[in-house]
Amino acid sequence: EERLVESGGGLVQAGGSLRLSCKVSGFTFDDRAIAWFRQVPGMKREAVSCISFPDGYIYYADFVSGRFTIAADNQKNTVSLQMKNLKPEDTATYYCALDFGSCNDYEEGNDWLGMENWGRGTLVTVSS
Repeated sequence: EERLVESGGGLVQAGGSLRLSCKVSGFTFDDRAIAWFRQVPGMKREAVSCISFPDGYIYYADFVSGRFTIAADNQKNTVSLQMKNLKPEDTATYYCALDFGSCNDYEEGNDWLGMENWGRGTLVTVSS
């Protein structure tokens, strides 16, 4: 079965850390980009970070400012997003997505929201 399942969300105080995980089933990472997005109700879903294979390209949105790290475990078919120094404005539902291609394709102009396969999201709440 092809699916993506996010986990690791929760409530954390400002300045704290969380590690999100995206478990990928039914896909390999070969020739694929796996990205993290976030969405606040009423706002557009936005790309947070992306990693692709085999080129190893990694993308971070400007607002990450060195606070998040994306990593992949090919053996476990998981992609994690380690988030540190969280801010209240990081509060959102975080989604992972997967599609063919490179993260660079999306950074160069492909529609991030056009990625074909999505998880259901995990909620991150950062209190002030």
